[in-house]
Amino acid sequence: MYMSARHQEGLAHLLYGINRGGGFVALTGEVGTGKTTLCHCLLQQLPGDIDLAMILNPKLNATELLAAICDELGVIYDKNLSTLKNLIDLLNLHLLAVHASGRRTVLLIDEAQNLSLDVLEQIRLLTNLETSKTKLLQIILVGQPELKQLLKRQDLRQLNQRITARYHLLPLSLEETHAYIRHRLTVSSGDPDLFKPGAIRKIYKLSSGIPRVINILCDRALLGAYSTNARVITPHIIKHAARELLTGTDNGAPRTTTLLSLIVLCGIAAGIYIVGFHPPSLVKDKNIQGAKVFKPVTKPEPAAISQQTEQKNQPPLDKIPAKLQVDFNVWINDPGFTLNAALLETLKIWGKVLPTSHPAACNDVLAAGLNCLFGKASWKELLAMNRPVILEFSLTPEAKRYAVLSRIRQSQSMVQFQGDMSFPLADVLKFWNGYYLILWKSPRPDMKAIYPAQSSDDVLWLRQQLNAINGTQETVTNPRFFDETLKKRVINFQHQNHLLEDGIAGAQTIIHLDNISDSTDSPHLKNN
Repeated sequence: MYMSARHQEGLAHLLYGINRGGGFVALTGEVGTGKTTLCHCLLQQLPGDIDLAMILNPKLNATELLAAICDELGVIYDKNLSTLKNLIDLLNLHLLAVHASGRRTVLLIDEAQNLSLDVLEQIRLLTNLETSKTKLLQIILVGQPELKQLLKRQDLRQLNQRITARYHLLPLSLEETHAYIRHRLTVSSGDPDLFKPGAIRKIYKLSSGIPRVINILCDRALLGAYSTNARVITPHIIKHAARELLTGTDNGAPRTTTLLSLIVLCGIAAGIYIVGFHPPSLVKDKNIQGAKVFKPVTKPEPAAISQQTEQKNQPPLDKIPAKLQVDFNVWINDPGFTLNAALLETLKIWGKVLPTSHPAACNDVLAAGLNCLFGKASWKELLAMNRPVILEFSLTPEAKRYAVLSRIRQSQSMVQFQGDMSFPLADVLKFWNGYYLILWKSPRPDMKAIYPAQSSDDVLWLRQQLNAINGTQETVTNPRFFDETLKKRVINFQHQNHLLEDGIAGAQTIIHLDNISDSTDSPHLKNN
């Protein structure tokens, strides 16, 4: 994680508030400045004597919030009798027991600007749970600037007075933006000078120093450079990436420009329609009638019917309307390309029963005997897994589309999606954000990962796969045990296949092993 001076100061405020004990700590900041990331950094630095309850979805009523806190802390309660009083009593007993054991409890609520006034008041009352010397619960509120305004309300002054530490996280400066981008490139073993200074200045101007927007712009710029074989990121590439990503947030773009663009696009579409669906002679001379191009076929005598006659009755090949080429940008904008639709399409490829009473989710995938693998990868890494894959496309920061990649054609220069729609790879990479979802089947029942020091038949399967790949037959005392020698073999396999070299046979490692063994149980990306 890149810790700017602002992030370091914000973390120091949070740690100070926690170590002081009791009351509230408030962290606010604009969308995308790194509040949640800072909270995760805080979790890694919490003292070992602290129990944490984290609430990520605060759109709950008071009873639901208390139930969620109990769930986080492992407090058992009767869901049929989950009244406010019952939940508070149980929570108080739990906090007293934790305090007696020498531990402390912290409640962290993200997106706290969405809390209702009733829920905020209930949260304030939770700080009344105390002994004669100390508060039993420390509460951290994390939210957008609206949280600051909310806490200034007259009817919330009691809560506002109990905030012992507060910090507002600001965006990065130009110098910090430059350092941040270099840091991210260095961590990923990339060239820290990949982005030219002019490109970084352009990124800062477009993002206003918001880390999330910086990430999105840089990610899209890298994809754009990859698709055009550019070796460095220039201001022009950043400008092109911004046009694709930030159109909806560019307040300086006049609406008339957008309207004119739509008119031009409509004109182009009309031109394509005329050229594609009307013979050239009709375009050149409006006075020529269609009958002069396609002569009517008179009904022949039965004896004259032959294969040759049938061929003559067909329109000439140069007169058959050309298939209209669909632009990928237009195609992927279809709002019907939802994650639910993509999951249904992928389950169909696997020959599984489709859910009809509710939207498809990974629970349905598990019920069908498959697993979900979600992640971010390069195009090369994705193809190496060789499975039909759901790709996520970010048209704008808010609008996402999902399409199923099922085929690769012509030495990977063309890719094919559901509905037999083919597009140039370069066009696809302009919109693909790197995220994917693959459905995969475990070679053995319930096998999702194999860990060192584990003893099971899964380990035996792992040995057999590696032996088959290497053409060796090792002799071990206990082949069902994952020893250090096997871990080194796994790391070597991961190195050869450009996987994370952690010595754990996780989902990607298992998929690669399954591919090499040429399993026929799983559908693969078709290549022709």
